[in-house]
Amino acid sequence: MQIYKVGGAVRDQLLGIPVHDRDWLVVGASPQQMLAQGFLPVGKDFPVFLHPQTHEEYALARTERKSGHGYKGFAVYAAPDVTLEQDLARRDLTINAMAIGTDAQGQEVLHDPYRGQQDLQDRVLRHVTGAFREDPVRILRVARFAARFDGFSVAAETMLLMQEMVQAGEVDHLVPERVWQELARGLMEARPSRMVDVLRACGALKVLLPELDCLWGVAQRADYHPEVDAGIHTMLVLDMAVQLDAPLAVRYAALLHDLGKGNTPAEVLPRHTGHEQRSHLLEAEVSQRLKVPADVHSLASLVALEHANIHRSLETDAEAIVQLLERCDAFRRPERFALALWACECDVRGRLGWQDKSYPQRPLLQAALQQAQGIDTAHVAAAAARQGLRGEQIGQQIHVARVAAVGQWQAGSGAQ
Repeated sequence: MQIYKVGGAVRDQLLGIPVHDRDWLVVGASPQQMLAQGFLPVGKDFPVFLHPQTHEEYALARTERKSGHGYKGFAVYAAPDVTLEQDLARRDLTINAMAIGTDAQGQEVLHDPYRGQQDLQDRVLRHVTGAFREDPVRILRVARFAARFDGFSVAAETMLLMQEMVQAGEVDHLVPERVWQELARGLMEARPSRMVDVLRACGALKVLLPELDCLWGVAQRADYHPEVDAGIHTMLVLDMAVQLDAPLAVRYAALLHDLGKGNTPAEVLPRHTGHEQRSHLLEAEVSQRLKVPADVHSLASLVALEHANIHRSLETDAEAIVQLLERCDAFRRPERFALALWACECDVRGRLGWQDKSYPQRPLLQAALQQAQGIDTAHVAAAAARQGLRGEQIGQQIHVARVAAVGQWQAGSGAQ
């Protein structure tokens, strides 16, 4: 039995960046031997065990053979006769296909049969063998690694292979849950726009997110969008979300907020009148298709529908502001509304030359909400009930009180 540290832990160690998770490979052992040493089995599709003390994962060396379409279309062979090189050959990228073992003196020894260390030095993402084509999830992983390691480029032969996989229909067989998992992880990387760039370059974006893919080449008004192109704008917004340290839900909302611009009638371009409602509908289709978590979808839906109204809030009176707060359900869900304002700031500052601009709408609407929340709704409702009002009539009285509070605040602070 020989044990090796493998995968991302080796890559990150060689890059000199913190190693958060360590994976181990066991060569020359059977499941029975692992169980006899106290390891706990956890693998369903192939033998993976948890160390009895550290609880780190130890996987038996294995090979994989394509047996169908998609992520799960594999026949797995795990046995003591599988070598280290055979196991590393099934991995996605050369930079992830290295292992570290120990010699007789206990010194670490690097095993690098596929020149991963050289690709690390050259900052290249390159597939290990032709077996890469057997798993379409690897396309998503390459795109995600491009987002994580901003200075790395995808090798030309790897990009060609990914394009061939897309053309062969392999991406069509990806399950929604896995697409969302990789997309969500990529959105939280250092430069998620590079993930989108790679998916566009190989053709996978057109299959997985055609609503997003069609934004490139769509013109916008230059006075609001110096970058002009709607796709480029979306990528700037996404990268601004990183700069503002936004959470996943905000980044996802940034990615989908302008989908409606992709089907604006050609005769009205570069204007996009009504694109918010179209974006709202398309976002719902995407989120349903990818089975996006409800809270993430909820925020993206709100931002798609209301971002233009939030942008215009500096020019509106107390009545319009309270109506906006009510449409956004800000009184019941103030935390979600705060995230929506965060995404809207990303939208405005994600424009060429606008990166350093302020976004006064965010503090203004937060302050307006605070003022409106200060109304004693129970007292207003009770007073309305004493006047014989019921149901929606009481709600209208609460609305009037909120408008008065925001209006008084505007007059006193000069916020309008």
